[in-house]
Amino acid sequence: MSARELDAAGITDPALRESYERCRRLNAAHGRTYYLATLLLPPGKRPYVHALYGFARYADEIVDDLASTLTPREKADWLAGWGSGFLADVVAGGSAHPVSRAVVDAVRRWDIPLRLFEDFLASMRMDLTVTGYRTYEDLLTYVRGSAAAIGLQMVPVLEPTVPRAIAEPYAADLGIAFQLSNFIRDVGEDLRRGRVYLPGEDLELFGVDRERLARGVVDGPVRRLLAYEIARARELYRAAEPGVRLLHPTSRDCIRTAIRLYGAILDEVERADYQVLDRRVSVGPAQRVRVAVPGLARAYAARR
Repeated sequence: MSARELDAAGITDPALRESYERCRRLNAAHGRTYYLATLLLPPGKRPYVHALYGFARYADEIVDDLASTLTPREKADWLAGWGSGFLADVVAGGSAHPVSRAVVDAVRRWDIPLRLFEDFLASMRMDLTVTGYRTYEDLLTYVRGSAAAIGLQMVPVLEPTVPRAIAEPYAADLGIAFQLSNFIRDVGEDLRRGRVYLPGEDLELFGVDRERLARGVVDGPVRRLLAYEIARARELYRAAEPGVRLLHPTSRDCIRTAIRLYGAILDEVERADYQVLDRRVSVGPAQRVRVAVPGLARAYAARR
């Protein structure tokens, strides 16, 4: 993170600046799509977005690091200890933890409701014990904490031009759409973690089960299942898109670009003929840049 961004955000304490930089590195390493979109925000907003995403990435690594040698109980204890410490730090007004320090600062500066972080941590705990979801509504119980909560955390930083309560449903829908796109892309990877994030009722509808997915062969039923899930995600993107106009003008290019980048994940899954069981489909760097360049050019021109 550049000193200019931290200066623009009014972040002067050296330890706090280092914590924001640590969050930026987490976001850059594990959230390349949204990291690129974040560059379209004014410099003074970017550190706060990196802090919020750094929080999510740090928790996700506790739960999902495939190289970890910790047992599920040890992961649960680590998550519980760090999470409860973070919540207490927000109330106290500061943190000594190298990641939490910046997040606490962002939460207090932007008056972000603490319950959104409680909801997120609850979903992370579910990942340690829950391996599947019977219905779409069951899945939404998880996703409202893991993804919609992140969208809602972002709302104050994006500065809607209307009361927060009006912008929030759009932000929640968009967070869920992002998460569903990742679920579709990562079916094979999630299976290796022992989880399926496609509703069981959908699998049954198309005559698919875990064993069929685990074989790694994309046949007709699997292809139709994934096409069905993609259509659901796209419906949520369409529902969320009008909310972009409710944001501060300097925030709109960031979110529009994020929508295009995540939507491109679904395009790539289709282009790969739904081959997501034995590989991770991705949007290439050149394509990501092509999507982001128009917004970056507008942002640069507006700030000259």
